Amino acid sequence: MRWTSSGRSQNLEDQRGVSGGRFGIGGGGGMRLGLGGIVILFILSLVFKHDFFQLVSGPAGPISSASQPDPARDAREEPLVRFVSFVLDDNQNTWKQLLPSSTGVPYHDAKLVLFRDGVSSACGFAESATGPFYCPRDQKVYIDLGFYDELRNRFGASGDFAQAYVLAHEIGHHVQNLLGIDRQVRQAQRTSPDAKNELSVLLELQADCLAGVWGHSTQDRNILEPGDVEKALNAAAAIGDDRLQRMATGHVSPESFTHGSSQQRQEWFQRGFTSGNPDACNTFSH
Repeated sequence: MRWTSSGRSQNLEDQRGVSGGRFGIGGGGGMRLGLGGIVILFILSLVFKHDFFQLVSGPAGPISSASQPDPARDAREEPLVRFVSFVLDDNQNTWKQLLPSSTGVPYHDAKLVLFRDGVSSACGFAESATGPFYCPRDQKVYIDLGFYDELRNRFGASGDFAQAYVLAHEIGHHVQNLLGIDRQVRQAQRTSPDAKNELSVLLELQADCLAGVWGHSTQDRNILEPGDVEKALNAAAAIGDDRLQRMATGHVSPESFTHGSSQQRQEWFQRGFTSGNPDACNTFSH
């Protein structure tokens, strides 16, 4: 992906090194986990969007584990910070033009919070294992940059456009929030609890499609490089519910999907990328 650094985004909040952790794995009175156990809990947390690390925090409750400043790590991550700043600003500048013209709804910026280990948001506390998420209550996207290492090393999804897809998906949730779609889905889930997972999948697939709409704009502006689209599609497949469940448990339970299968995530990203039109992203009518 061809991109130029203009420093850090004004919408970036860097909370790395800020106290946020709730427990130490293997410390104090908590259960001691090996690397394999940590990986399994990480995958389960990604799949079910639930903090499974709470299950090993011990009978006495969570153990305090503040994230300490790490200047050396911060320096290593700075190029990535500048890249996500570029992607964030490029996404939001695109939606400032697209959203009013296609829906009549004005766009206003979300914030991106970088954290390490754990973070408190208006939607509650989250560990790194939860993965990147968007909180509609404070209109912020939360990412531990270590997730990108997992995406590359554990899930085999490498490349800067794979990283960009992840952030674009979360900005897609912000677009849904501005349009009132998120609120409507949450209300429908409360009204029809049996359809909760199905509605969640439709919401997530729409965010994938909206990420593809932004991807289309990058192609129009000739900032994509050969292989970039394939990298985004590979990332979408890598975090499909079926693949994550198979890695974690050895079998797949479609009734418990919350984000969609690998194939569905790829198809909806591709739909948005091909059309460049938010109107093509109505997952709820298919």
